[in-house]
Amino acid sequence: RRIALVAPTSADVRDVMVKGVSGIMACSPPWNEPEYMPSTRSLRWPNGAEAITFSADEPDRLRGYNFDGAWLDELASWRYLQEAWDNLLLCMRHGADPRIVATTTPRPLPLIRALHKDPTCVVVKASTFDNVDNLAPTFLSQIVTRYEGTGLGRQELEAEVLDDTPGALWTRGLLEQHRVRERPKVITRI
Repeated sequence: RRIALVAPTSADVRDVMVKGVSGIMACSPPWNEPEYMPSTRSLRWPNGAEAITFSADEPDRLRGYNFDGAWLDELASWRYLQEAWDNLLLCMRHGADPRIVATTTPRPLPLIRALHKDPTCVVVKASTFDNVDNLAPTFLSQIVTRYEGTGLGRQELEAEVLDDTPGALWTRGLLEQHRVRERPKVITRI
């Protein structure tokens, strides 16, 4: 297997995905722990599988590789989301059935919306409450007290993709309906 590991920054890949408390090194059983080689930005498992780490801040670095698997973390916070996604897709050409796993907060971004509508994409939602056994009780009580019942709480606690802020004067649908597709010949200041 050849796997791409992509996070918002190089530090995020290293500190969260590879070396974090829930990262690959911490979750791997001793008999199948990969060797982490920071100088080559890679991990190699005893069975020969290899993962290469990438920063989504450098989308062009994803060019030219061949992968049959990818793990993308915090997709909705990538600065160059569409460019990095497009370059990664062009690399997903190895093996019989290349797969991508993306873990992210469900922000209402065009790519996140498109993935939710894609019939080849399986969306798995988990709320903060599904993970209570792994969270500090003080964190849980503070975060629930502060955000439960709010829009941010619905997004962060309940894993909902929010369309509009309740009571908003300008809705996403209204903006899209009136979006200018071409630059007018004459622009008037109003």
